[in-house]
Amino acid sequence: MTHKMSQSLSYKQIQEMSLKPQMIQSLKMLALPMMDLELELKNEIVANPLLEIVEDYEEDNQKNDIDEIEIKEDDGEIKQTLDEVKELSEILDTWNEYHDDKDYSSKSLDEEENNYDNYIKVEDNLKKEFIEFIENYPLSDNEKDFAFEIIERTNEYGFLPVDYDIYEIASEYELTEEEADKVHQMILHTKPKGITARSIEECLIAQLEEYELDDHVLVNIIQEDFNDLIHRKFQNIADKYELTEKEVLAFRERISILDPKPGMRLNTSKANYIVPDIIVRKIEDDYEVIINDFYIPKIVLSKHYRSMLHESAKDKETVKYIRSKVNSAKFLIKSIFMRNRTLERVMKSIINYQKNFFFNNTGILDPLTYSVIANDLNVNESTISRVVKHKYADTPFGIMCLKDFFCSAAGKDKNYESVSRQNVQSQIHDLIEKEDKRNPLSDQDLVDILKERGISVSRRVIAKYREELKIPNSRLRRK
Repeated sequence: MTHKMSQSLSYKQIQEMSLKPQMIQSLKMLALPMMDLELELKNEIVANPLLEIVEDYEEDNQKNDIDEIEIKEDDGEIKQTLDEVKELSEILDTWNEYHDDKDYSSKSLDEEENNYDNYIKVEDNLKKEFIEFIENYPLSDNEKDFAFEIIERTNEYGFLPVDYDIYEIASEYELTEEEADKVHQMILHTKPKGITARSIEECLIAQLEEYELDDHVLVNIIQEDFNDLIHRKFQNIADKYELTEKEVLAFRERISILDPKPGMRLNTSKANYIVPDIIVRKIEDDYEVIINDFYIPKIVLSKHYRSMLHESAKDKETVKYIRSKVNSAKFLIKSIFMRNRTLERVMKSIINYQKNFFFNNTGILDPLTYSVIANDLNVNESTISRVVKHKYADTPFGIMCLKDFFCSAAGKDKNYESVSRQNVQSQIHDLIEKEDKRNPLSDQDLVDILKERGISVSRRVIAKYREELKIPNSRLRRK
């Protein structure tokens, strides 16, 4: 059946259609996670009168009677349209038969696989994204370590503690006060602006645009008269700067659009509920990859299409409209099939390159990049990026994001072979779990221990991975 499906949905058929709309829709289908794909398909059905959803597909009931429509000899366009409708009908038959044949997979899964436990909640880690911005800045290792340190010390509103001395901390990283100020200003001006501010005034000043910084009255009101402003002592400000009360209110309006609690933007995670796109099950000594498209409905040609075709014989615009809907439906189904096929191939390739994780049960991922999988499958690296974006796999080890199977190299082992970040993070977690809480391990201690184990990584990498694991620094872990 898979061979039959491949023939019906061949690249040759796809290439017969116009390239630009094809490419756009194909790339869109490739990037969509399962629930978005289901929605896209249902939207297409709503917009396409030739299609309708059925609960139970029975091939005998779907035999169309297109051949019964009478066509005059000179009705070439009508004939071509009917031929395309026939092709669409065959594609839909094959699509529905393909999903019927796949029912064995769903039945072979455990009973709990088909309930709402398949839906999992994921949260966008906005603080992690903020730190990644800092990571990309042209800073030295010590400057980045210092940056991560002060970001970690901020409260939920994004402010540093009142008695926090950034220069004292900077000295621990062998930085001068000038270098500390440079790094601090870079953090303050990274969106959301104002993170790591030491006061409300510093927080708001950091959010001003460059042209606003030239307005000395505006800057001074924030720096020197903020308390008067929030306590509505407008006349005091007006007298000080020789302004009218109306002008003071205008300054107040400009200041009111600034965010006094920028840290809340990092602490407010956006929850998404997702369904795994792939089910991976171990069958004896190998893995079976199942595309979890059980949510995709079965589709047939609408019973009303025949009357539309009859009416179209006298109306070229209607014929043109029907053909456009036929082509739209054909390519949608082909795009979904090619998406699923590509997703299956990518997952199988990942399993092949992550043998240590899947077959040796180490829980450790090896370094793996998009380019490796792209070369293996002979596709562009951007294709792999689209395939794994926002996709999840239900594996024997739990539900995992496909992107998590790709690990950059954190360092080298004693044989000068790459060691994955996930490997290093796992060891950091274990070492900190077992440390003496009265004398916790510093980042440099972790560097030294890993070096003794034959893994060479920098202190900056240790600090970054510790942050990602949401583990505070040694000073905060001390009991």
